[in-house]
Amino acid sequence: MRVLGVDPGLGRIGVCILEKNGSSYRSIIHKLISTPPIELPKRLSIIEEELAELIHQYKPDIMVTERLTFARNTTTALDVSKALGVILLISSHHNLPWVEFAPTEIKKCVTGVGSATKQQVQYMVMKLLGIRDAPKPDDVSDAIAIALSYAMQHNSYVALK
Repeated sequence: MRVLGVDPGLGRIGVCILEKNGSSYRSIIHKLISTPPIELPKRLSIIEEELAELIHQYKPDIMVTERLTFARNTTTALDVSKALGVILLISSHHNLPWVEFAPTEIKKCVTGVGSATKQQVQYMVMKLLGIRDAPKPDDVSDAIAIALSYAMQHNSYVALK
């Protein structure tokens, strides 16, 4: 099974294609998609092109995103929501089922504690994948954790189309 984990954003989008084989996990690719501070439609187009290329090249079975939660900056929330809309449209265009997890669900799945710190999540990502260095920046590590959350309990959730 191949899982595309996406940490939604506008300027920085963490992505990971994770492969699950039995009880082992391997990151086929994890990277950051960056968009420069240019007009919004062009930034969204960059996200669309890069994600579509990843889907075409690695053929994941499902896309998993983190549920957006914002408490302060509504302008940022609106722009990230627009980026998430494009991400979900890409999922639909590629007939890729989609699931989202709340941040606390991801932390609990990967670390066992829903209030885990970013450092604790990174440590478990490294341990579960058998890698020495924490993936950087945090958006990439988060995308891996998002993909791991689904892979570790994929029979528990029904994908949405």
